[in-house]
Amino acid sequence: MAILKFAPEALSNLFKPPVTTAYPAKPAEYPERSRGHIEIEIDDCISCGLCARACPCGTISVDRSAGTWTIDRYDCIACGFCVVQCPKKCLTMVPGYQTPGGKKSSVTYQKSPEVLAAEAKKREEAAAKAAAAKAAAAKE
Repeated sequence: MAILKFAPEALSNLFKPPVTTAYPAKPAEYPERSRGHIEIEIDDCISCGLCARACPCGTISVDRSAGTWTIDRYDCIACGFCVVQCPKKCLTMVPGYQTPGGKKSSVTYQKSPEVLAAEAKKREEAAAKAAAAKAAAAKE
């Protein structure tokens, strides 16, 4: 008897459009205000560490000497405080989600060797300029 109760519903669904989404063929559309995840343009980063200090969960770490920026995506709550605090605006909130993985790990971004070399050259020039200014002040 239960089949007779279900039959009208089954027949009506034959003539209606599908209720589910065509996810693999058509990419998912995320809501306008969804948070998504954090992305960085690492070569634009000045490694100031403001993003790490603004992060309430402590998921971001910046190593200025190595030129690396690390985020633990599983602990990140995607609040966006780091994006707001970034002075160079190299951090962005990207709609969508990260690809799930089998184990908990962090993601480390490394600056390109060209950018690291340019930063080292700037530091050397600044140190030489400071040393020259100090020597000139000592002579007076």
